[in-house]
Amino acid sequence: MVEKIQQTLRDSAAMRWMVLLLLAFAMFCSYIFMDILSPIKDLMQSTRGWDSTAFGTMQGSETFLNVFIFFLIFAGIILDKMGVRFTAILSGVVMLVGATINWYAVTESFQGSGLDTWFTNNLNYIPGFDELGISPFYKGMPASAKFAAVGFMIFGCGVEMAGITVSRGIVKWFKGREMALAMGSEMALARLGVASCMIFSPVFAKLGGNIDVSRSVAFGVILLLVALIMFIVYFFMDKRLDAQTGEAEEKDDPFKISDLGKIMSSMGFWLVALLCVLYYSAIFPFQKYAVNMLQCNLTFTSVDPDSFWATNTVTVIQYCIMLVVAAAAFASNFSKSKGMKYGLLALAVVSLIIFCYMGYMRQSAETIFAVFPLLAVGITPILGNYVDHKGKAASMLIMGSVLLILCHLTFAFVLPAFRGDAIGGVIVAYITILVLGASFSLVPASLWPSVPKLVDAKIIGSAYALIFWVQNIGLWLFPLLIGKVLDNTNPQLVADLQSGKITPEQAAISYNYTAPLVMLACLGGAALILGFVLKAVDKKKGLGLELPNIQK
Repeated sequence: MVEKIQQTLRDSAAMRWMVLLLLAFAMFCSYIFMDILSPIKDLMQSTRGWDSTAFGTMQGSETFLNVFIFFLIFAGIILDKMGVRFTAILSGVVMLVGATINWYAVTESFQGSGLDTWFTNNLNYIPGFDELGISPFYKGMPASAKFAAVGFMIFGCGVEMAGITVSRGIVKWFKGREMALAMGSEMALARLGVASCMIFSPVFAKLGGNIDVSRSVAFGVILLLVALIMFIVYFFMDKRLDAQTGEAEEKDDPFKISDLGKIMSSMGFWLVALLCVLYYSAIFPFQKYAVNMLQCNLTFTSVDPDSFWATNTVTVIQYCIMLVVAAAAFASNFSKSKGMKYGLLALAVVSLIIFCYMGYMRQSAETIFAVFPLLAVGITPILGNYVDHKGKAASMLIMGSVLLILCHLTFAFVLPAFRGDAIGGVIVAYITILVLGASFSLVPASLWPSVPKLVDAKIIGSAYALIFWVQNIGLWLFPLLIGKVLDNTNPQLVADLQSGKITPEQAAISYNYTAPLVMLACLGGAALILGFVLKAVDKKKGLGLELPNIQK
């Protein structure tokens, strides 16, 4: 029997990490599409007439069905009832369908079509939702933004279903092993999608000197097709594992509503869920506006269109350098030779400096924000390995909240002081973005591996779904809030735009972002308080959050 167990795929480190790579790459593709319009917010305003309110409303629509139609709860039930394999394929298909709709909404073909007319004349008032102030549409919202929001809602159902499925899959393959390292590594690698999006989305939109935002979205749709293929490969590997172990993919016990009661009666669970919504609400919505925030706070000069720095070749070179940074920093964690370890770290640091220099020379806010996940890729395995062997997950959440507050306050008050200082502003931006990305890495390394300690294994899919549902409330609300706050705290800019004193292109890079950034810093403050409460509850009730995942 022992010999049989040792021969399973799960007991092969190579197979375990291959599965992780499949899941991480699928999420990498979904992360790219999630923020595909973020680095071209200014182009959406100038070419499609999306002001900040329209942009924020569309971006917030991603989680609308998950929150208000409770799709995420159903996704958790589907996951527990049907298993990881079925749900992975389903999530891939749903993402692809939603993304395709989103793509058509921003194409030239949609402009002036029958659908354009219908969306212009309809969905301006939705009974009940409008009264509650939660409608995903509003009167005067551009038709393309409305239809794009429909597609983004469907995509959002798929991507959040994929998120809980991937978390469940990692638990299945890594429980009792290096689970925190695996979860942290998956998120670190997936978040390279953010950097990829920031670098390539503007390139596709401006390809050939002809601006077409739909090309960027088409790029994301193709990647989601690749993500579906990754889930299909995972399907067969997971099925083979079950054949080896004799485990049943589907649960023998039917899902019961009382299972949700067991989850929701746990104070530790609710503290983790609230920490999640506060922390992620200060990060993901910010990503959607970060490039525009940099455009509004940094001084950029036009690059000579005939120079090397204006070519697409430099984009590819910079992306390759980014991959070197990520690969060297990540691999340094697993090198047993000190010489090799420090050599890889040195390569990562030198490559990072070159990457940052190229971003500065390109005078591009998108490529500056692209450094966001790079420090996280290097330190997430360290943090995950620490939680696996030493514990201290709750303490790491507290540390992450402190860094989050400091970064948003720096963006709000320090960065604007450097406007006009071409070099100083970029340096401040780079450092703050890198630290923010590092603080973000503390969450997957410490929070997600803590969930299996709080609930029974049979209902862990539903537990992740509930946490994601609570998280999605923030991910729906705050993109919309940021957009509204931007328009309401920049009344002169909005008035000048409406009167024609300034062009949409000028308006798009002239917002004052202080108020939204202070709002996000306050979310970090609330997360910090909850972190201390969680640590106290863990100490009192012995939840084991500060204990290592690998028990000797």
